[in-house]
Amino acid sequence: MIKPPNIVYNLMKRKKYGCLLIACMAVISAATAQERTAPVNYNPVLKDGYKAANAAHKATALSLPFFEDFTGSSPYPDAGKWVEHQVYVNNTMCISPVSRGVATFDALNDHGIPYDTASANTLVNADSLTSQPIDLSSSHPSDSIYISFFYQPGGNGFYPRAEDSLMLYLKRANGVWEKAWAVPGSTPQPFKQAMVVVDSDAYFHNDFQFRFVNKAAINTSDDVWNLDYIRMGTNRGIGDTAVDDVAFTSDPAFMLNDYTSMPYRQFMANEAGELASQQYDSIRNNYPVSQTVNCSYTARETATGTPLFSSPVSSSVIGAKNTQGISFPTYTPSFPSPGNYDKVVFENKFFFPLVNAGEPHDNDTIIKQQVFDNYLAYDDGTAELSYYLNLFSSLPGKIAIEYHLNQPDTLRGIAIYFGRQVPMASNKLFSVAVYSALQGINNAPSNILLHQEDLLQPQYGEVNQYWVYSLNSPVALQAGTFYMGTIQPAFSGADSLYFGLDVNRLGGNHAYYDVLGTWNSSSISGAIMMRPLLGQTVFNTNTEDRHLLPSPQTWSMYPNPAADHVSFYYTSQKSASYELTDMQGRIVMKGSLGNGKDINIQSLRAGIYLVRLSFDGVTGAPQKIIKQ
Repeated sequence: MIKPPNIVYNLMKRKKYGCLLIACMAVISAATAQERTAPVNYNPVLKDGYKAANAAHKATALSLPFFEDFTGSSPYPDAGKWVEHQVYVNNTMCISPVSRGVATFDALNDHGIPYDTASANTLVNADSLTSQPIDLSSSHPSDSIYISFFYQPGGNGFYPRAEDSLMLYLKRANGVWEKAWAVPGSTPQPFKQAMVVVDSDAYFHNDFQFRFVNKAAINTSDDVWNLDYIRMGTNRGIGDTAVDDVAFTSDPAFMLNDYTSMPYRQFMANEAGELASQQYDSIRNNYPVSQTVNCSYTARETATGTPLFSSPVSSSVIGAKNTQGISFPTYTPSFPSPGNYDKVVFENKFFFPLVNAGEPHDNDTIIKQQVFDNYLAYDDGTAELSYYLNLFSSLPGKIAIEYHLNQPDTLRGIAIYFGRQVPMASNKLFSVAVYSALQGINNAPSNILLHQEDLLQPQYGEVNQYWVYSLNSPVALQAGTFYMGTIQPAFSGADSLYFGLDVNRLGGNHAYYDVLGTWNSSSISGAIMMRPLLGQTVFNTNTEDRHLLPSPQTWSMYPNPAADHVSFYYTSQKSASYELTDMQGRIVMKGSLGNGKDINIQSLRAGIYLVRLSFDGVTGAPQKIIKQ
């Protein structure tokens, strides 16, 4: 619990000030409980869907043993082993997996959007993961066949509720799917191994398959289950739970000390200050006995193939069924900048040069790219949750992220990763603001606003999974600290605008928020996914990249300025409604447009107003109108 200020604490001991106490505590509660997290409800990595649904399917049935630990680089499961592609293969939604890579089951389909976009409480069978056919026609119950796998509820996502579940079905010879195993939803837990026996005569046919399915409450949470290390083979028993494998379990850390990415020119201006002292990773020994693990890593620049570094082999002893961090001193790259604004990518490869011959080898190598481009970032490009401000209906909300520059640069725009909302947030207007100081932060006596742009709309496009907003006027920035973020006006529900949150962020989040006129440090772990764009001109995300949003009708109005009547022009035959708000967000007029397509504004005071038109529930961008 946050301790109240002394003035409020003293009032607590004086009963006659009870009413004032309640008011004071309400203000404190409002100021300290306005940051919230929610499901991300959208996965732009899967935006385009699986483009080769049948290309790699096996022509003949698989045979045992079957093994999958989802170590591949694709976000979709291997089509040589799996029929569907609804799950999300990744290494960010899980916590401490058996080996790198898991299959995440959630409430999002293979295009990364909810299975049900209208209802907030629908309980449905969501993701499926079905094996390719396996020929068991020559097998018998006496072969002692078991399917084993590791599962984890929650992970870095929202955990599945008790009525949700993860289930395993087995296909009988008559084509009927029979439930063989199920577990109800629960709060986040470590990975746990399940053992399922395949012992019915009905399973031993040439078209046997097994299928994992999760039951999820659509839009209530994203109901995350993570699945890892699936094995199916003969001569196993219920106690055959040993995993003889040493594997990487997490993505290596970025080379940079704080940022995950920055322009190469900014990096070169202060290499020593920007480089992390160590390169970190983690290894799990899944053996039941200690193992001596040898590890090394190399680095190269990807465009030219220029070698940058090769480390000596490092040996360490890792205890049985234990995960241990490893580290190497970070190399100082001696790679010249190809151009002041050019993108530079270093590829760091970690690997085991000596491994036991009998264990899987796909998880013995892991590659991390360190990207230097035209943006500053604290996130890794993936959102596990959404961040939002839960504000009062009459007060705006502000978010600002702190950044630093090692030399002067030009701010050209901002890239924002929006969390998807139901209903869509496309009409929740916001502003982008740039500051050189925030009042009360780092001893600043007042806010210093450098630039602000208004009437922006959130979109769910994909340019590296972000929507890009180009500033109308570039902002010259000096070396040192600046802040960039959003202002969410207190109307049209903009207070609950969702932003992507990378919960794998290590270290401070550099985020501040203002809900009552005072800036506060964010208490939410992770990185709010906003990236300043620096250097050369950037362009707004193309309209053809827009995704999941119905297209509003194009319309115009005249005259503007106007004294008494405003007429609207649009070609659609659909019914239209209008809404006028003042610049404080208060609705001053609304209704339906008749055949004349005009409205009477004589009663309005002179000033600036915003007009929105809606067609069949789809609202377009607002336009300003001046009342004379």
